Amino acid sequence: MTMSTIPKSILENLLNRLGFDATVEETPMDDGSLLNVNTEDDPGRLIGRQGRTLSDLQYLTNRLLIVQDKEAPKVTVDVGNYRTENRESVIKKANEAADKARRWGEVVEMEPMPPSTGALSTKPSPRRRTSPPSPSKWMAPPTKLFWCDRRNSV
Repeated sequence: MTMSTIPKSILENLLNRLGFDATVEETPMDDGSLLNVNTEDDPGRLIGRQGRTLSDLQYLTNRLLIVQDKEAPKVTVDVGNYRTENRESVIKKANEAADKARRWGEVVEMEPMPPSTGALSTKPSPRRRTSPPSPSKWMAPPTKLFWCDRRNSV
């Protein structure tokens, strides 16, 4: 078994033992690999509420991988492209909130998000300031976006 097939086989074995009939597609990435799970069963059971079960599945896969090879790169586990679609949705919401903050010049609060998606919208940009990241394990605090109009500043 080559190194590139180990993460895929670990996840397939884990899913099989959990009773899921699923196939796993492996895609190489810069910082590891992406394992996308395709299942005939309800994918929501593997994703869980707000992606928590999916995050736990990714954690277990990475822990089992590190037991076999301490130098193994981290893998990202996705189910039916949930993470990809969720990321695009968060980026869209963040852009809409930033536009609203710019348009009205007021603080805009966003709904709490899991840390894995919250980091996408809390990265500072020249026109956005955000609150510092929360130490909370599961949920980040509402993100506030500020619009600073430098033309009218003293």
